[in-house]
Amino acid sequence: MTADSVTAAELPELTPEIDELAITTLRFLAVDAVQAANSGHPGLPLGAAPALWTLWSRHLRHDPAHPDWPDRDRFILSAGHGSALLYALLHVFGYGLETAELARFRQLGSRTPGHPELGQTPGVETTTGPLGQGLANAVGMALAERMLAARCNDEQHTIVDHRTWVLAGDGDLMEGISHEAASLAGRLGLGRLVVLFDDNNITIDGTADISCGDDATARFAAYGWRTLSVDDGNDIDAVDRALAVARKDDSAPTFIRVRTTIGYGAPGVEGTSKAHGNPLGAETIAAMRARCGWPSTAFHVPDEVAMCAGRLAAEGATTRAGWVRDYAEWTVDNSRLAIDHRLDQVPGPPEAEAAGIDAPTQKPIATRQASGIALNHLASRYPALVGGSADLAASTNTGIPGGSVSSDDFSGRTIHFGIREHGMAAVMNGIAVHGGLRPFGSTFLVFADYLRPALRLSALMRQPVIYVFTHDSVHVGEDGPTHQPVEHIESLRLIPGVTVLRPADNGETAIAWDIAARNLTGPTVLILTRQSLPNLGENGLDDLRLNGFRTVGGFLDQPDVLLGASGSEVSLAVAAAELLAERGVRAAVISVMWRERLAEVLSERRAVLPDVPAVWIEAGVTVGWRALARDRDDVIGLNRFGESGPGPQVAAHLGLTPDAIVQSALETLARTDHRG
Repeated sequence: MTADSVTAAELPELTPEIDELAITTLRFLAVDAVQAANSGHPGLPLGAAPALWTLWSRHLRHDPAHPDWPDRDRFILSAGHGSALLYALLHVFGYGLETAELARFRQLGSRTPGHPELGQTPGVETTTGPLGQGLANAVGMALAERMLAARCNDEQHTIVDHRTWVLAGDGDLMEGISHEAASLAGRLGLGRLVVLFDDNNITIDGTADISCGDDATARFAAYGWRTLSVDDGNDIDAVDRALAVARKDDSAPTFIRVRTTIGYGAPGVEGTSKAHGNPLGAETIAAMRARCGWPSTAFHVPDEVAMCAGRLAAEGATTRAGWVRDYAEWTVDNSRLAIDHRLDQVPGPPEAEAAGIDAPTQKPIATRQASGIALNHLASRYPALVGGSADLAASTNTGIPGGSVSSDDFSGRTIHFGIREHGMAAVMNGIAVHGGLRPFGSTFLVFADYLRPALRLSALMRQPVIYVFTHDSVHVGEDGPTHQPVEHIESLRLIPGVTVLRPADNGETAIAWDIAARNLTGPTVLILTRQSLPNLGENGLDDLRLNGFRTVGGFLDQPDVLLGASGSEVSLAVAAAELLAERGVRAAVISVMWRERLAEVLSERRAVLPDVPAVWIEAGVTVGWRALARDRDDVIGLNRFGESGPGPQVAAHLGLTPDAIVQSALETLARTDHRG
């Protein structure tokens, strides 16, 4: 008999016997998957199965038939190495994850990858594995829920009303990102966020206390969280009571320490680091089956468990059906709001005029200032756009109208992330995967290193997060080499799927924002200057979208040499072209705002550029430009750190001058004897 063959009324209710059977089922599904792969982490699933069964069977609001239901609760397995337990839950509750996929755990092309991956498996809310990222993503999801609720709910309809649940382990809490994200969540009072801490006191190297003596409960209490403890993770009544307490009061996020035993029930490895990341072996698993009276057949699910999970799934379907009716009624009176904040996905790109692409101003302006103008044009036409900075809004020019988000008022658009770059980026990922809002965040380029792991996950998950990085070169000046990015632009270009844009003036900056707004398949990075740059005119701005570059000066017809640069170095190239003209050398100047796109174009049709020697210029490491350059070309850049001093003096000292470009061009021409 299956759940589909009986009516909902005939499906079994939760009983202690069903609970015990279900927990054992989850444990063996996970163990069997790890054993089939001969790879994986059985320890967490064995220890945490009771807590997660309690959550999923009694508190999680979900409809397995519609895993993308906008108002579902989100569950995030931040301790992503325990993925076999999540897949077991998805299998039992009917998310379409068949037994064959459990048997293909960690295999190429399966829907059960080693760590949960967004888009790979129905029911997986975000990509986890790098410890701490899932917890921080959950903060973003919980924040998105509150912000959308403030915008969309009215007296007649509550269409945004869900919670975010997390299972985190010792490793999650040790990572610095957990401190950043948890501190922000406490300050914002994200009361619909609940973290279950799987406190098994085990890491790969041994007991957790060999390296960490934190009182995690006291730590979260200091952040402003409500804290609870369950001393026995196998006591599902105690877990149930703690989860119920968490749901009663939305004034603060809740941290529940659940004491568990890693590898529970596995003789010889239970409670030790041996249970963490190795298959248990056929002999140990056989002993476990004998102890539990469990069938020898792998991936066994008793009918009673399947039917009980089917009943719970049917209850979720009923809840969702009521929401669908309510949402349909709400959209009648809120059609514009429904379009602006589509709750089933990130909103689409704005209208053509949304980036505020006006005729470029004639006076010099820093691209960070031009970015602020373009951002505000965009924000005025794109209500779903929200974001802020890592305590640098005045410097990054990322202030937008609409008010600030706070624990008292979530209707604002500006998020004060604080000096927490890593947390900021991961929270933005959570906002993006939640849907309904489009996040941006900003800091100085040199601090992109602090958030790189989360930016990488933006790319891996193909999330349309917008990163605004200002103070982009040694022109930062007096703050010295600690604040002067040299290798950063190139390192960002190395991440697959990241669109890196470095505009050279205000017109290009507006185009860059337009590209970012329309890019819904991955993150976009805007690299912006602190110092003012001259306007380079409107010629060829549309070419930036198509080819990644535009021609901005010099001799466009039959040049002798090509000068290609990005950002602030483009104006140096223009000045160099004028000096070369005085020597009778015809130079064409191109602004390469989007180098990866230019590289693509060149690989498709190399004739897009004049067939002459080139000098490529950028105030950063030269390795990427040398890969683009041909043998006869030259590259001017910085393969060293900067100096402290006024920006123009530092740049000149390091060879970033029109004269240096002229000298390089002449030497390149002499080597190639291009002019006869």
